[in-house]
Amino acid sequence: MIVIPMAGQSRRFAEAGYSLPKYMLPLAGRSVFAHAVESFRACFVTHPFLFIARDIAGTGAFIAAECAALGIRQAEVQLLEAPTAGQAETVELGLREAAVAPGGPISIFNIDTFRPGFRFPAAPWWAGSDGYLEVFRGAGANWSYVRPSPGPEPLALETAEKRPISDLCCTGLYHFARAGDFLDALAQERAAPSAAELYVAPLYNHLIRAGARIHYDLVPQASVIFCGVPAEYEALLAGAAARP
Repeated sequence: MIVIPMAGQSRRFAEAGYSLPKYMLPLAGRSVFAHAVESFRACFVTHPFLFIARDIAGTGAFIAAECAALGIRQAEVQLLEAPTAGQAETVELGLREAAVAPGGPISIFNIDTFRPGFRFPAAPWWAGSDGYLEVFRGAGANWSYVRPSPGPEPLALETAEKRPISDLCCTGLYHFARAGDFLDALAQERAAPSAAELYVAPLYNHLIRAGARIHYDLVPQASVIFCGVPAEYEALLAGAAARP
């Protein structure tokens, strides 16, 4: 299942004068939503999609129309009545409301990131992995991070949110081989939180300590397009306008 949490308040966009949620904003003839979800075109027929959002500005109808236009075969929308304590709680509420089976895999992705041509890993480790984060090499204090194992297999020894523990920054793609693992790890994180918000990345630490094999998949930074803040969106707008 592809899970897209989109219940954030778009505070920076509102402060910049935008009246719509950022996923509804136009970009090169489509919405930001369409560009982000298009990342998973290879999964439109094979995977169910779950969108979790707040019911503002006609979001439910907007998502339904966008999914129909994209050709997603199975799309479910869960609308929340209030803000959550973070992305991990948003996902939790959506999974529980949708009665997602605990034994099935979930792949969580940001609604403000574009990953054209995304494919799941084809490496030998994929079949036996308990979860993975997709990463690129970068720097800064605004990312989720992975501290890698020194061996040849791309195993994660630690994950962190907004705390640079390596140069491996997450693209916003978080995969769990079992939804139940995500929920169990969130319960542990909630009991002893590592941050003010309930982020997804730190949940992997609970699984790693329990012996789970959590991996990372390194992709080129150029393969990821970010649209999370007004400056990034406006740069993409300018780039689209400059193209003939």
